[in-house]
Amino acid sequence: MTQKDKDKLGKTLWDIADKLRGAMNADDFRDYMLSFLFLRYLSFNYEESAKKELGKDYPDNTPKDVMSKLKVKTPLEVWYKKNPNDVEDFEKQMRRKVHYVIMPQHLWSNITELARTQDGELLKTLGKGFKYIENESFEGSFQGLFSEINLNSEKLGKTETERNKKLCIIIQKIAEGIADFKTDSDTLGDAYEYLIGQFAAGSGKKAGEFYTPQQISTILSEIVTLDSQDPTMGKKKKFDKILDFACGSGSLLLNVRKRIKKNEGTIGKIYGQENNITTYNLARMNMLLHGMKDTEFEIFHGDTLINQWDMLNEMNPSKKIEFDAIVANPPFSLRWELDDTLADDFRFKSYGLAPKSAADFAFLLHGFHYLSREGTMAIILPHGVLFRGGAEERIRTKLLKDNNIDTVIGLPSNLFYSTGIPVCILVLKKCKKEDDVLFINASEHFEKGKRQNTLREGEDGEPNDIQKIVETYKFRNDLERYSRKVSMEEIEKNGYNLNISRYVNTSIDELKIDLKEVNIKLAAINDSIKINTDKHNEFLKELGLPPI
Repeated sequence: MTQKDKDKLGKTLWDIADKLRGAMNADDFRDYMLSFLFLRYLSFNYEESAKKELGKDYPDNTPKDVMSKLKVKTPLEVWYKKNPNDVEDFEKQMRRKVHYVIMPQHLWSNITELARTQDGELLKTLGKGFKYIENESFEGSFQGLFSEINLNSEKLGKTETERNKKLCIIIQKIAEGIADFKTDSDTLGDAYEYLIGQFAAGSGKKAGEFYTPQQISTILSEIVTLDSQDPTMGKKKKFDKILDFACGSGSLLLNVRKRIKKNEGTIGKIYGQENNITTYNLARMNMLLHGMKDTEFEIFHGDTLINQWDMLNEMNPSKKIEFDAIVANPPFSLRWELDDTLADDFRFKSYGLAPKSAADFAFLLHGFHYLSREGTMAIILPHGVLFRGGAEERIRTKLLKDNNIDTVIGLPSNLFYSTGIPVCILVLKKCKKEDDVLFINASEHFEKGKRQNTLREGEDGEPNDIQKIVETYKFRNDLERYSRKVSMEEIEKNGYNLNISRYVNTSIDELKIDLKEVNIKLAAINDSIKINTDKHNEFLKELGLPPI
């Protein structure tokens, strides 16, 4: 399927969502819509695998009257009815090959048929299906996946009948919208991403909790996948582990994966951490919808700042887990609770603690601790981290003296759903060779929009703002009013202040005006006016008219 068709599917589904949600909050409706899309993906994948597993025994062409007699609505349900003794072995095989099991009555094909016929059992069947997938489908892969989906919410209707009717309409419309498109995992994954983006736009400031705009994701992904010691060598081919410790819906991690795959590279496993339970579930669905096996990723639900993930709490340095690439868009200037134990935390004790009013450097130091010697970390932060004093100045100074800050990139304002302020990208390394810092001031390179600004992508002859940032980082170019390599001596003279405009000024110098020359020209103009006025008055005199 072409990108155009994928975009069309995304827009089709968004139009359905926009029309159906009515007065319902965008965030609430998002959870229903995306969960149904995910159930559609799991079901389609499962049924296709069941066809292969059962071969000619799969009752694909069962007449409708036979299905009616058996009181079933799907071919797989027919097979279950006719082969009760073989079901256990079949499900064992499916768990081994597909990594999960869905009961025939819980498949999307059955759910959509219940919706089409306005069956009063839809609500109960859907609820049972979600519970089965969460608890019995396969080990812990789907545990709690639909925990935030309240099918009994009054937002769907005041009575069970009203809720059932509303769900019938939503599911039927989604099924109709998908019907005209080929829906492989890539296509549905892209549609899911499109919807997350659209719901994020509709959620305004709350969207910062779960979504990084794709254009920003692309910049971070391109940077961390380049060779860390010499970016001019191009993209690395092999990545063992990749981390996003504030992963939201997982779009940033998937963007990194996409860049690596596009370059025919390999990834061992990707890791994400998310504190918001709803967003954590979105991330897990997002990974699976993009065709990832549950063995290829691990998303942990927990608080990054207090380091609740046991895997990251290994005290033995020889067993410490490290990552080849780290990306993150953590909450900006989050207030956090400080206690005595954090002062001795292995992530912070060499630097000191970030102030309780802004956890930006706490997030940065958390990620940096787990960065491998040959890895690259790119993190989105508010501009305040570049110049604020106190504890943040001490942390910033140590990172600079240790030669760990590689590049500072200033982005235009109003690119994010969560804030209108301009933000920056900090690129950090432990293997940095250059003893300078590259500053890129891209704050004036964008296309202005009504609600949100965007970076240009080189379409129809326009500049490519994303490519310019990445290429400038890659080749460490000095470009007038855009980028400059700044020595540590100069940074030290500025008190380790990294305010971008100190080093790369985008303003155009005013033209110097020679007042003496201007005066001579004005005098000459006045002389010319007098001479020509006198001539004109002579003509007027000859005509008998009064002079001017």
